[in-house]
Amino acid sequence: MITSATAAHSTAAPVTNVVLGPDTGDQFGAVMVQAGLVATEFSYKKDAEIYGEEEPAEYVYQVVRGAVRSYKLLSDGRRQIGAFHLPGDVFGLESGPVHRLTAEAIIDTTVRLVKRRALEQAAATDVHIVRGLLNMTTGSLKHAEDHMLLLGRKTAMERVATFLLEMDRRLAVAGMMALPMCRRDIGDYLGLTLETVSRALSQLHEQEVLGFSGARQIVLRNRQRLRNMDA
Repeated sequence: MITSATAAHSTAAPVTNVVLGPDTGDQFGAVMVQAGLVATEFSYKKDAEIYGEEEPAEYVYQVVRGAVRSYKLLSDGRRQIGAFHLPGDVFGLESGPVHRLTAEAIIDTTVRLVKRRALEQAAATDVHIVRGLLNMTTGSLKHAEDHMLLLGRKTAMERVATFLLEMDRRLAVAGMMALPMCRRDIGDYLGLTLETVSRALSQLHEQEVLGFSGARQIVLRNRQRLRNMDA
């Protein structure tokens, strides 16, 4: 029997099986090495669904290349993005049997995945694996709490400032960050309209807080100003 999750992977392009070594340099890789598991890589085209809300949570994922958004469609048709997953990030680690959100590739993306059951079986006999999974889970919980605070207590400009600082920390290379997500994605993440996001970015540009070097390439010129807004 093919589950919906397996069917979704069948529409993606399998890349290879990956034996993770000690030089992977990330917590998820370290857990996989400790568990002695082999990961599989799949490639997804832009906007392709990786898994859907309420589908069985049979795998745990890590972004290798590209970017992923996880979101929930509200009853009125609006979309609330819960997180952006960038290279090295782990997602799809659920507390229950099904996924609470939908995950999609923002751009052409490669993800690494392992069976959740295999992880759980390995964790049952190894405290180090349990500790690694717990650290990843608490990291996700902290992000969710920070995001809840952002949506509930911050102004539009403060939300945009927080987002830019987050992306600067996670994406910036040589002083520039190339955003994989569009402004509509940013708005759905921050609980703002596309127009509000564009207006805030334009205002920050006019104030010389940031500069544009392309449609999605941003240079932060005054991080302290953004930190003051975020505070």
